[in-house]
Amino acid sequence: MNIAQSLAIVVPWTVWLLYWIATSKQVKAIARKEASFSRTIQSIPLIVGGALIVLPEFAASAWRFDAQSLGALQWGGFAVLLAGLGFSVWARLHLGTNWSVSVTLKEGHELVRSGPYGLVRHPIYTGCLLALLGAVLIGAQWRGAVGLVLIFASLAYKVRVEESWLSGYFGGAYAQYRRDVAALIPGLF
Repeated sequence: MNIAQSLAIVVPWTVWLLYWIATSKQVKAIARKEASFSRTIQSIPLIVGGALIVLPEFAASAWRFDAQSLGALQWGGFAVLLAGLGFSVWARLHLGTNWSVSVTLKEGHELVRSGPYGLVRHPIYTGCLLALLGAVLIGAQWRGAVGLVLIFASLAYKVRVEESWLSGYFGGAYAQYRRDVAALIPGLF
């Protein structure tokens, strides 16, 4: 992978991150927050996976901008990346003030089941995974696939923690939601 491919991945993710930061304060107060050890366990594979997906090769030739390296596979991957980021933003907007970056319960937490939350229980994660799949296609390297697996494992861990908390908080309503809607990938997980 070269710098042109890395930029095709990093630029949309940077815009997405700036949006996430800009809206991060418009949320409800936290009633319960994930322990830092749990957050660290979840973050390590996320960081390693992201590095495997986005970093260019260490060879000097990879640091030259080469637009020729952006073929049909990369443009298709770019479209998938944008669709995934768009889906996650839709979910973030729909979740509203219940959103947080780490596993939390908010004061007056609400169970949202509409919009993207009617398709999957964790659509922000689903959108991010789809965007990362697009990034893997842009990079077109085996290490990107390894990175995607690491990030999936990280998010699967986070889903387990979050689902435990939501099940305890919402009881039977969340149990029914779990029966009705897949966690991340309809028909699979």
